[in-house]
Amino acid sequence: MKVLVTGGSGYIGKAVIRELRAGGHTVRALARSDRAAQAVEAVGAEPVRGTLSDLDVLNEAAAGVEAVIHLAQAETGEEDLAAAEAMQDGVGAGTYVHTGGTWVYGDTGGVVGEDAPWNPPALVAWRRPVEDAVLARAERGGRPVVVRPGLLYGGDNRLIDIFFTQPGKKAGAVAYIGDGSQHWALVHVDDLAKLYVAALRAAAGSVYAGVGGVNPTTKEIAEALSHGAGLDGRTVSLTLEEAREQMGPVADAFALDQQLTPARARAELGWEPVHTDPLSVFARE
Repeated sequence: MKVLVTGGSGYIGKAVIRELRAGGHTVRALARSDRAAQAVEAVGAEPVRGTLSDLDVLNEAAAGVEAVIHLAQAETGEEDLAAAEAMQDGVGAGTYVHTGGTWVYGDTGGVVGEDAPWNPPALVAWRRPVEDAVLARAERGGRPVVVRPGLLYGGDNRLIDIFFTQPGKKAGAVAYIGDGSQHWALVHVDDLAKLYVAALRAAAGSVYAGVGGVNPTTKEIAEALSHGAGLDGRTVSLTLEEAREQMGPVADAFALDQQLTPARARAELGWEPVHTDPLSVFARE
């Protein structure tokens, strides 16, 4: 297939392009700068110069492919929806895979799947109207699919390090919020890339949680990260208020207690996460 990817020069995007190319697909990737163009070329994609606000570029590029995978992070919900509509208009009956996130579920109260009720923190509350509009295209002949990734790890991702190692550095420890009993729904970037490619054959209107099925507690993660950072397992607890002061609004998302299952993607797409020991990864980084 010919596939258009947005966000191709990013952490997830490069992994997805590599997986698409390994499967024999031809890839075009939106690139907002010379550096981004070089990055997508390096992993086998043809760059398309433009940004998410260049709706004519998005529409034309989507019209020339058979599927779209939208990974780029928009500045606002309005920008994300406008970009999605332009690309869905362009690709027509071809598959359009949109990126959401598991934070929209809020605290899950145990292990849940895609149909769990939404209770998003303010940081991601804008996603609901965007996803509703994207999925509504299924009723008009489109083929929308939504992938909601969990918290990513693996490769060169430093998100967890930035938000949990940095606040505790002065204390020579890795920080976590509260008592650390809240769980995170994790997924390895290479597993997630395989899910995006598998989603190209999904039925219209499908939604998948991109999670690895392993949901450790944040204290367990902090302890593993501490060993990986050479801090001998030392950790420090932050109150939510302290975390907000140091991290901003994302602290409320990191404080969520989330456990999700990849059962639907296993059953419908045959997707099977192979990276199932994230604590070992953190402990040796």
